[in-house]
Amino acid sequence: MRVLVLGAGVVGTTSAWYLARAGHQVTVIDRQPVAGNETSFANGGQISVSHAEPWANPQVLGRLIKWLGREDAPLLWRWRADPAQLAWGLRFLVECLPGRTHRNIEAIVAMALYSRSRLQALREELGLQYDQLGKGILHIYTDRQEFSAAIAAAGAMRALGLDRDTVDVEKCLKIEPALAAAKALLLGGDYTRSDESGDAHKFTRALGERARMAGVDFCHEMTVDRIAAGGGQIAGVVVSGKAGAELLTADAYVVALGSYSPLLLKPLGIRIPVYPAKGYSATLTLAEDSVAPMVSITDDEWRLVFSRLGNRLRVAGTAEFNGYNLDLNPVRCQALIRRTRQLFPDLKTVGEPAFWCGLRPATPSNVPLIGRTRYGNLWLNTGHGTLGWTMACGSAASLAEMMSGSYPDPDFPFLKC
Repeated sequence: MRVLVLGAGVVGTTSAWYLARAGHQVTVIDRQPVAGNETSFANGGQISVSHAEPWANPQVLGRLIKWLGREDAPLLWRWRADPAQLAWGLRFLVECLPGRTHRNIEAIVAMALYSRSRLQALREELGLQYDQLGKGILHIYTDRQEFSAAIAAAGAMRALGLDRDTVDVEKCLKIEPALAAAKALLLGGDYTRSDESGDAHKFTRALGERARMAGVDFCHEMTVDRIAAGGGQIAGVVVSGKAGAELLTADAYVVALGSYSPLLLKPLGIRIPVYPAKGYSATLTLAEDSVAPMVSITDDEWRLVFSRLGNRLRVAGTAEFNGYNLDLNPVRCQALIRRTRQLFPDLKTVGEPAFWCGLRPATPSNVPLIGRTRYGNLWLNTGHGTLGWTMACGSAASLAEMMSGSYPDPDFPFLKC
C-alpha cells in the first residue's frame, strides 16, 4: 500500500520504519525541519515500563487537593472555557476507580514490555546510538504515603512480569551513589533493572535517516491543514508548504500528530479523548568533576525524572493542563532546578540550564489509541502521554502488523472499526 503518515515525532517515525519494513510505500508529513523536533525533542529520556501506573489512580484525588493553588505543583490544572478540557477531566475522574486503574496498568505494561523488546532488537539490528544506558530505573520516595502506595504498585507490576523490586535506602545508594548527599530525605525506592534511558530526539533523527535510506519519503516543513473524507473513506490530506497548498493521496493514512491529533480528527466526526499535558524539562551540561547520577531516576513525589545523556543531565516531568499554550513558566522551570539541587547538591554544571516544554498527548487512562477508525483507511497511533518514547516501537510495530492484515502480539485494547 501507499501509506501517508502524519507526524514525524518518535511515534510517527517508528510507524514509518515498521510500515516500510512490512513492504509499504511510506511518505511522512511534518511541519518541522527535522524529525523528532516537538514533543520528542527534550523529554525525560526514559524507556520506563516501571512508570506504567497511570496518573488516574485512587490516590490522585488526595494529591490534587494537596497541590491546589501551587504554581509549582506536579500536576497543575488551569481552568479554561474549553469543553474538551472539561470532558477530559470528567473522564479522568472515572479512570481513577480501582478496577479501571488495574485494567489500565495491565494494558500499559503489556505494550511497554513489548515495545522495549522491539527497541532493543531494532538497536542491535541497526547499530543506533542515542546516548542510551541500560542501567535500569530507580524510583525514589521522600513521602511515606507515596512510598506505601508504590509498594503495592510494584507488587501489581511484578505479577504482570515486570522486575520492579522494592528496595531500602541503603540499596538505593548502592544502585546510585550520587544520591548519598540526599540520604536523609530518602525513605526507600523500587528498582527496575531491565528499564533503560536514552535521548529520544537523537533516536528519532537516527531512525528517520535509516528510514529515508530504506525508501521512506520525509516531507518536512509541510503543515497538515485538513483531512478530506468522502464515501466512508479518506480521500486525501490537504497540506501547505513552501510551494503552497496541495492534496496528497494514498491508500491508507496514519494520524500520529500527538496532541494535535484531535484537532484534525474532529471535522471528520471522530472525537478522541486526547488533551495536551504540558511537560517541562531542563538540560544541564555537566562539569567533568560533577557528582551526577548514571542510573535514571524517577522522583515520584515531584513527578520528575533524571536521565544521564552523555555529558548532560536531563531533568523532566510535571504536567500542566493549559490547552495548547507553550509559554515557559519560570516558576515551574525553577522548580526543576530546585529539586535537582536538593537531591544532588554536589552537582556541577557548565553554563545555564536549557529549559524546554512540550505538549504530551494524554488520554484520561494513559492508554494510547492504536488502530483503525470508522474510516476504513484511516488509522491512529496517538495518545501516549508521558510514555511515547517507551511505547513508540511497540505501538508502531503493532500498527504495521494490523495494517498488513495480522493481529499483533501484545494483549492490548487496540481500536477496531
